[in-house]
Amino acid sequence: MAESNTYEYVPHPHTVRKLAHQDEPVKVVDQLPTGSTAARFNAWLAVKVTTGVGTMWCAYAFAVLALVSLPSAIRSQSPVILVSWISQTFLQLVLLSVIIVGQNVLAAAQDKRSEATYEDADAVLHEAVEIQEHLKQQDITLNLLIERLAALEAQMHQAGQITP
Repeated sequence: MAESNTYEYVPHPHTVRKLAHQDEPVKVVDQLPTGSTAARFNAWLAVKVTTGVGTMWCAYAFAVLALVSLPSAIRSQSPVILVSWISQTFLQLVLLSVIIVGQNVLAAAQDKRSEATYEDADAVLHEAVEIQEHLKQQDITLNLLIERLAALEAQMHQAGQITP
């Protein structure tokens, strides 16, 4: 009896790319513009400024810078100027850097989670491929058993031990 397959595996295109190692996690650098010189420069400058401003040292420097104008705001004895100094000078300058630092910390944690998810998906894909190989071997064994059973049935039928 010829081997009969009742199932034909058709891999998903993403699986094919993954198994061929053509599908890697997305990196930030891959998202930067590659078009015009101006677009590349603007992206480069934005990354450099964000990297520089997004540090606690920059937050401390901005706090010192804001504190330079505090005596003048206090001497004015105007509540409006003092509130304006707090909200428009101190908070905006200092919170800008602190928020960027916080976003960087959160982004780093998200990157680690994303990488772990990617590695988990890679492991699951590997396990699925192993399961498919195991099932393929079981199909071969089952087909062999079916052939043997059919041959045994034919022998028993010829010997008159069973009727059709």
